[in-house]
Amino acid sequence: MSRLIALAAVTVAAAIATPAFAHHSFAMFDQDHTMVLKGSVKELEWNNPHVWLRVIVQDQATGKALQYGVEMGSVARSTYDGWKPDTVKPGDAITVSIHPLKDGARGGMYLSAELANGRKLGRTGPAVGLPTACLPGQQCSSRE
Repeated sequence: MSRLIALAAVTVAAAIATPAFAHHSFAMFDQDHTMVLKGSVKELEWNNPHVWLRVIVQDQATGKALQYGVEMGSVARSTYDGWKPDTVKPGDAITVSIHPLKDGARGGMYLSAELANGRKLGRTGPAVGLPTACLPGQQCSSRE
């Protein structure tokens, strides 16, 4: 009977811990370098576990349109950072700062953005070593 209880305890512990292990680290991003993308929004994917911003950038050498995938935080984190599902629309001009991917692929980790109207948005939270922003009406002094 004690073997059955031990097996059940191990199974429950593994089931609880699995989601924590599923999240990737930030090691794939070159956090020593920042890249600025100036282009237009292709789409904003407002989904968990990460919001994605697809940006079309004109290659200076070839004139060819290139798509970059910018990985943002979760829907909750992006909301704290001032984003909404309709903050940008396809075709909107945007300037985005990212930590690029180490492998040279066209993408990176979102750091900040400037919209065509001059509005600036930045990232908060542990990924960038900044405290989480506070939504209006909330007390956030204890929040990391």
